[in-house]
Amino acid sequence: MANGDTDSRVGAEIEWKLMGTGPAIMKAFGRGELDMAYIGLPPAIIGIDQGIKVTCVAGGHVEGTVMAGKAQWTGFPETEDLGMILRQFRGRRIGVPGKGSIHDVILFDCIERFGLAREIEIINYPWADLVTEAVVKDDVSAAMGTPALAVAIKRFASGRVLYPPSRLWPDNPSYGIVVDTGYLERETTTVEKFLGLHEEATEFIRRRPADAARLIADFVGIVDEHFVLDTLMLSPKYCAQLTEGYLSSTMKFVPVLKKLGYIGSEIAQEKIFSPNLIARIHPGRDHYNDGIDAIRASP
Repeated sequence: MANGDTDSRVGAEIEWKLMGTGPAIMKAFGRGELDMAYIGLPPAIIGIDQGIKVTCVAGGHVEGTVMAGKAQWTGFPETEDLGMILRQFRGRRIGVPGKGSIHDVILFDCIERFGLAREIEIINYPWADLVTEAVVKDDVSAAMGTPALAVAIKRFASGRVLYPPSRLWPDNPSYGIVVDTGYLERETTTVEKFLGLHEEATEFIRRRPADAARLIADFVGIVDEHFVLDTLMLSPKYCAQLTEGYLSSTMKFVPVLKKLGYIGSEIAQEKIFSPNLIARIHPGRDHYNDGIDAIRASP
């Protein structure tokens, strides 16, 4: 978006839409308002179960869910025990983006795994900014959400990361590119060109993170480049491939979604993914675990 040449390189006029959560994106797909989206995979799976005709054609980022809160709470690395960290919130509330979002599903899974479902209240918000505000005001005691949310809590609530993204759910598909199946059939070449630009963007983030942070900050206009760079560094696993790790981690969400009642039946992998285009664009090994260049923002 910031480069401004996407339309000409793809050969289509793109109308960009910003939405607060993955579930909101799936509702827009269901209304026929979207052809393509960046989205966490659990909301896409829920949408597919509801009959929305979409498929995931590329990866993008993994391990993008972080637990954060004010500095008073115990967290990693003081302890590696997630159960111990969660138990300090008995009788309290944890904020998370929209119901059915990847962050919501991971939080539900963690709380249930440690037998805390009746002792911790989960509060869902339609926008991540509202979660940050809730932490600042002590409406919730902690939050689970994107790396940007965690950085915002550190900056605006004098907070900290309580549990890092790499430990919550390894290889979790924090976002991929999901496309309307009818649009994919009609505009395969357009989608393929877009995926080529998508792969370029993930490489740009990995190789030139300071430049990427500056570009993003200038384009967005509401955060500075240090904020963006801290966000990129907190969860640095960017690539466009659909790897075996990405696929298998996604499929581990399916029984959890069914157990939570978010889907009615377990969906097969081939109903979620169409990997042929990205396999042509990005053959060879993936780059998720390469990280990004170790350039940090100045204090």
